[in-house]
Order: sequence, then structure tokens, then C-alpha cells
Amino acid sequence: MAYPGYPPQFTPTVRPKEPYGPDDVEADATALRSAMKGFGTDEEAIIAILANRSNYQRQLIAKKFTSLYGKDLVDDLKSELGGKLEDVIVACMTPLDKYFAKELHHAISGLGTNEDTLIEVLCSLNNAWIHAIKSAYEELYEKTLESDIESDASGCFGRLLISLCQGMRDEDLEEDPDRVAEDVQALYEAGQNQIGTDESTFNAILCTRSLTHLREVFNQYQQTHGVPFEDVIKAEFTGSIETGLLAIVKIMSNCTTYFAERLHDSMSGAGTEDRDLIRVIVSRSECDLGDIKVAFEEMYEKSLESYIQDDCAGEYKCMLIALVTA
Repeated sequence: MAYPGYPPQFTPTVRPKEPYGPDDVEADATALRSAMKGFGTDEEAIIAILANRSNYQRQLIAKKFTSLYGKDLVDDLKSELGGKLEDVIVACMTPLDKYFAKELHHAISGLGTNEDTLIEVLCSLNNAWIHAIKSAYEELYEKTLESDIESDASGCFGRLLISLCQGMRDEDLEEDPDRVAEDVQALYEAGQNQIGTDESTFNAILCTRSLTHLREVFNQYQQTHGVPFEDVIKAEFTGSIETGLLAIVKIMSNCTTYFAERLHDSMSGAGTEDRDLIRVIVSRSECDLGDIKVAFEEMYEKSLESYIQDDCAGEYKCMLIALVTA
């Protein structure tokens, strides 16, 4: 699930249990049933199983549970759990394409728009994931993701999101120095070198070029014009489009530090952005959460686990820490 060009030796925190045959699946389904049967619920037993299985293995458990007991596992979990523990458990039990689709739908439904969620999901995933999420979205809501975005976001930011929704980014990791130079010049002409900004040039280059190409564009731009590319974005844009373009630059430059920052932001200040915290931990746990943990501690001089300990409570805290340390 890592972005194209991400180091191949990434470090997940949640790995599939191995070996894991039909008997193991049945044992897990039976154990979960026992944890929810009778008076009270054994949350520790539920956490011990679900925090230590891959998303695919959780789907196998859910199917076996239904075949054994004629009941939906997620519905049973919802009836037995509550609050934020329920939220993180349900997130873990949802296939990732549908989970991301639900998160995007939540971000653009109701009053206001959660622009940070839209940016995080659409900027950080590869083409295959974007197309899978779009299919899941249409299956769940009988509308296309693009149509809902068009209804909710307008102007430069809306066009940025629609471009990202196409899942058409170049995933070739080879660099072409001539093309890099052309893009550096085009971005300079579209921004610093004129009055006003040609937003379409920034949109076209940042939404379609490969990760390795853009990293070199950012490096060459600073070397040629003496300005970090993030500062160019800040000088040329404001509001949501500035936030979106800066997120692309951060993700392309270093996906790990971007997500470390997202986790920190979810737990800093008054209150906790639990939905953001859950989404990042659950979605990155089988990909690169181990790398994100290292970057987090380097950036904030405190471990991710310690932040969660201080910011969350109860079995919800235990489940998050189990996913982070699994």
C-alpha cells in the first residue's frame, strides 16, 4: 500500500499470522464468539486477536464467524463494544478500499468539508488504490466519488482533487533530466516569473508526475532559483489549494515524515482528532507504521506510544498501542 517509489524495505507493525490455515481461522472465530458470549465482554481477548491479524485474515475470520453462527461479526462487535474502541475495531474489520471510501464520504458529507482527510487519502495512495477506492465508493453510495467532490469542492482546490481522483500519476521510477528541467522552468514561468499564478501548470505537474521525478524537480528548483519549492507554493497560493499542494510536496519528498506529522497533529492541542488518529494507524499498520514511529520520535523527541498513552484512555488506548507495537 506504500506510494510508488517508497523504499521497498518498509516496516509494518501488523503482519499476517503465519502459518494461518482453516483451523486457525475457525479458532479465532470461536474465540471471538466466546469473548462476546454471556455476561460482559472480554475486550482484551478481542484486541489480542484483531490487533495481530492482517486485514485479509480478519475478513477470513468474519466469513467463518458467519458460517459458524449465522451472525455478522462486525454487527456483534458493534453491539458489544462502544465509543472509540468500537470505532477502531470496526476500522480494522473493514476492507481497506471500503474503509477509505467511507472516510472520503464522511469528509464531504454534511456541513463543511474535511479537506485534510481528502488530501491525505487522495495524495498518498497509488493509482491502483485510487481506482479501487472509487469502485468501492460507487458500490457503497451509488454515486461517483468525482460527482460528490464536484458538489462539495470548487475552484482550484476542487480541480486538484478531481485530478488526483483520476489515478493517472506516472509510476515509472526512471528519471529524465531533460523533462525535469522542462518542468522546473514551466513551474518558474507559471509562478515566480509572472504577475499572478498559472494554477493549471502546478496542478498538471504535481498531480501526474512520478514521485522520483517530482523529488528531483523540487531539488533542481531550489538549486536553480534559490527558493525551496514549499516556499514557492506558500507565496503563490492561499487556503485549501495551498494546503493541498503543500501536502503533495511533503508526501512526494518524504511520505514517512508526512504521516508522523499527521499523527502528531491529531494528538496535539485541545482534544484528540480520533478519526484521523485511527485512520492513519489502521491504514498504515500493514505498510510503514514502523518507519513512521521512528520518524515520529526523531521529530518530536517522544515515542508515538507515549503520546497515545498520554492522549487516549481505556481499551481504546490499548487497541491503538497494540496496533502500533504488534
